[in-house]
Parts: sequence; C-alpha cells; structure tokens
Amino acid sequence: MVATHVVATVAPDGELSFAHALAGGRASALFAVLAGVSLGLMTGRRDPVAGQERWARCAGLAVRALLIASFGLLLGELDSGLAVILTHYGLLFLLALAFVGLRAPALLILAAAWAVLAPVLSQVVRPLLPERGYDSPTLGQLADPLQLLSELTFTGYYPVVPWLGYLLLGLGIGRLDLRRRTVQLRMVCVGLGLAVLATLVSRALLGRPGVARELGRDLGLRGVDAAELQRQVEGGMFGNTPTAGSWDWLLVVAPHSTTPFDLAQTMGSALAVIGVCLLVVAALPSFAVRVVSIVFGAGTMTLTLYSLHVLLRTDLLWPPDEGAYAQHALVLLAIGAVFVGVGCRGPLERLVGAASERASALVHGP
Repeated sequence: MVATHVVATVAPDGELSFAHALAGGRASALFAVLAGVSLGLMTGRRDPVAGQERWARCAGLAVRALLIASFGLLLGELDSGLAVILTHYGLLFLLALAFVGLRAPALLILAAAWAVLAPVLSQVVRPLLPERGYDSPTLGQLADPLQLLSELTFTGYYPVVPWLGYLLLGLGIGRLDLRRRTVQLRMVCVGLGLAVLATLVSRALLGRPGVARELGRDLGLRGVDAAELQRQVEGGMFGNTPTAGSWDWLLVVAPHSTTPFDLAQTMGSALAVIGVCLLVVAALPSFAVRVVSIVFGAGTMTLTLYSLHVLLRTDLLWPPDEGAYAQHALVLLAIGAVFVGVGCRGPLERLVGAASERASALVHGP
C-alpha cells in the first residue's frame, strides 16, 4: 500500500511502474480481506461465539469501527494527496458484524455471490446518487450526511457495499483451520487460479468486436482496441467505472474499478498471499518465526503506522517525494520492529483496544 502511494504510477519509459503493476488495487484489497480475517479471529475462529458473548464482542467491535472511522475523517483533513481508507474501513467493520454468526462455508459462498451481484447493484444505483467527490471523507462532510453516505457506500474510492465482499472473504478465511497445511495449499491454489481466470476471461470478453471502442467512447477516446483500452485503465479507475457508461464496463479488470472481475482477481490475489505467508511461517523453525514477527512487527500496529504514513505524505513531517519509498518502508518497519521487540502495542491500537474492551465489558456484565 505504501508503494502504491509513494512510487510513481508510470515509469520513466511511459509504462506502468512495477510497484503499481504488482500492488495497484491489490494492496488495499488485501488490507480489507485481512480486516475480515481479524474479525473472524476475534469472534470465535472456527466456531463463532453466540449469545451474550457475541453481543459483547460485537459491541466492542462497533466501538472499534467508529473510532477507526473517526481517525479517517481526521486524516482526511490533511493535504496528503491520498485517498484515506479508514472511514470506509470503519463502516465495513460495522456492516460485517451482521455476518459474524456464520461459519466458513456460508461466508465463502456469500463472498462469491457478493462479488458478482454488488457491482451490478452499484451500476444501477450510482446514476441515482449525487455526483461523487474525489477527496477523502472529512469532518466537514458530516454537515451533508447523505452525500457522505453516498460516497462511502457506492460512489467513493473504496465503495463499501461492493467492498463488503472482501470482508466476507476474510471472515470466512478466519473461520478456517489456518494451521492445516492442506488449507494453506488450497488457499494458494484457489487464489492463484481465481486471479488468473478472472484476468483471462475479462481480456477475452473485452476483445469481442466493438466492446473496446464503445468503452473508449465513454472515456472520450475513439478507435481504441482492447489493448489500448487496458493501457488507459491499468493505472486505476478511482473506485468505480463511469456512472453513465456502458454495462460492458463490468467486464473490466483494472485497479479500483470494483467490477465483478476486478473483485474476483483481487480476492484471489489476497487469498494467495495469505496462503503463501502461512506456508512460509509454518515451514520456519521457532527462532526464525520470532525473527519474522519482529522484522515485520509493523503488521501488528497498522492503524498507527497507516496514520503515520498519511502524515508522512504531507509537509507536516516529511515533504512528499515519489523517490522516497525505501525511506518510508524502513521507517515504518523499524517502528514496528521496536514496538514488537519490547512487547508494546501501537499507541492507537492501545487506545482503540481499551475503548473496545470497555464496551464489551459493559454489555457482557459481571
């Protein structure tokens, strides 16, 4: 995610940069899927909690979601040039609470169906909604809640309704027995197969006569073929396809296009990455696992470090520089390693965790 924010989208030779070709659209999708995995782990793992315990945990998670969304509104006030995801992320958490009682099979089936149907619903609904903005949600937008809700749910950079599919997939993954090697291998194979198949089928459908030309006209271009159309959108589509465009836009695979094929490809890549990471860690001796947990300790405090990353993209802490990816990555990894090495939680994680635990305790009772 840091690479897609810091590295230039286009390389000096005019081609899509390696960082964006590898991580564009996939990094934020993985971020959302991992949120679902965390939700699954916090609500019972393979056996979802029930009764009073479920209500207590959901109360804590709701407080967590609201705080994360609030941090997103605050960060949106900064001139970072980034599409801040946290407000969308918080709303995703809230919506996903309705599904925490489901087990893995139901969640995985629902995630697949959601990836197909939610973009179709979006294509129907978006023309009826107010025109979107291109800035991150801010505190000032609370004065126009309908506009804010419209951007958060359908028209914004990370439209929550289609993106709920990522949370459902992650929640389903969190309900699996992730220690089993067969589960890890299936995740890698299914994930890679899904990502490749979605890409190939999309390219084949876009290659049909006249499809690329019609979509090109929606972009103000004439006479483009499928290859040129792909080149035009490979840098990203800011969350959605053109509102008043052809329904053939639903066939596209492009970063942040939120089409069924885009969701399938990015879900597949997220599934494969998580599976590979589980396989690697399972193959390591115990001392190496401890080393990995420290070196990549940044993963335990993503809220703090994401917020710091947004600050680093402003003039407040660090003048933005597209050549500073290595410095950004090293700073974030170093902070994470120090905190894990000394056994501390990130400051924002500690704050959110305390509020969440308090809410859970109030609902749970004595």
